[in-house]
Amino acid sequence: MSKQTVTHANQASSTSRTAQTQIRFAVGQCWLGSILVAASERGVCAILLGDDADALLDDLRGRFPRAELLAGDAQFKLLLATLVGFVEAPQQGLEVPLDVRGTAFQQQVWQVLQSIPPGSTLSYSAVAQRMGAPKSARAVAQACAANALAVVIPCHRVVRNDGGLSGYRWGVERKQALLAREAMP
Repeated sequence: MSKQTVTHANQASSTSRTAQTQIRFAVGQCWLGSILVAASERGVCAILLGDDADALLDDLRGRFPRAELLAGDAQFKLLLATLVGFVEAPQQGLEVPLDVRGTAFQQQVWQVLQSIPPGSTLSYSAVAQRMGAPKSARAVAQACAANALAVVIPCHRVVRNDGGLSGYRWGVERKQALLAREAMP
């Protein structure tokens, strides 16, 4: 079983904290395209994937409209490198503090997702059942779509009841590629 330890530095659902918050960020490249990593003083608050670094920065601005966004320094770029390494090989595990922002329901979904080991999947319905809310499969899908921490909160490991791939915030092609890579020994 893989090691994936993440510290949830913040479990609050309030987004009002973004006022006066400083968020450092850096953009790099990984095998999935562009990757943007952002962190508050509490921990990593965003890992965004895409094809266009400017679009990722716009996404970050939209998520934290009142925060002061600061380009990361050389030390922050080491964090970026660590997270790129995790995206490359999630089986290796990761130990970084996270600043997880979402509703209580979203955070409950994301905790279940973090229990899915690399190379495995669960259906949206199975996630809902594990949470004790078996009729909440659509809400689980919405929580997956709201996830700002790509790969670390592994929404890509959630599939339809028939095992088929459905939407993924960063593209179904990336979801398929992540699952294929994780399935390799």
